[in-house]
Amino acid sequence: VYVWDMDETLILLKSLLNGTYAEAFSGVKDSQKGVEIGKMWEKHILQISDDFFFYEQIENCNKPFLEALSKYDDGQDLSDYDFKQDGFDDLNKKKLAYRHRVIANKYKQGLHNIFDQEMMDLWDALYNMTDEYTDRWLSSAREILEQRHINVLVTSGSLIPSLVKCLLFRLDIVVYSSWDVGKLQCFEWIKERFPNFRFCAIGDGWEECEAAQAMKWPFIKIDLRPHRFPGLTLKTVGFYFSVVY
Repeated sequence: VYVWDMDETLILLKSLLNGTYAEAFSGVKDSQKGVEIGKMWEKHILQISDDFFFYEQIENCNKPFLEALSKYDDGQDLSDYDFKQDGFDDLNKKKLAYRHRVIANKYKQGLHNIFDQEMMDLWDALYNMTDEYTDRWLSSAREILEQRHINVLVTSGSLIPSLVKCLLFRLDIVVYSSWDVGKLQCFEWIKERFPNFRFCAIGDGWEECEAAQAMKWPFIKIDLRPHRFPGLTLKTVGFYFSVVY
């Protein structure tokens, strides 16, 4: 089981926005272009989160994973349910569970069930522009995820925008948010979810590194400066596994 960090590992966004990605190339990359690409992603991620994933309503109700409230869901048919007029508040776990069910279905079905072809073409163009600017960082990440193993993502960001990011960046992956609970707790849940498996954590930050050490898992650090993602292969990952296991 590969446990991935999201930002600056599978997805580049913050480093585009603040120019650190371009800085790592010592003037070869156009920093302003990176900032503009990042701003386009940021704007669309928030807009889609609000328009299609209830984020404006449930922003203050972050949960660590989509199934966290499933025990409160009574299975009511939601096809004619009016989410704008149901009197939702932060304390109503059943109504929040309803929203999570709808979000889970949309996440499973993918963007083509939300957008028309014109919008899909727009996303493809933005994705391809970003992939080209980052020397295939995004598509290299996807290629590794598409190999035959289990991938789980743990993000320090809020759950709903993180799910939207996964959709927009073409990542089909289970997502945990460590926003309230920390990465070690998420790692423990993942270990319970996949008993009798071996694990490897991959990320760019200290928190996932410390959590991996606590779990006695190998940890692979992704770094912008040697541009580690394009070129990271399963063979490389295998070396880390062999050292620990």
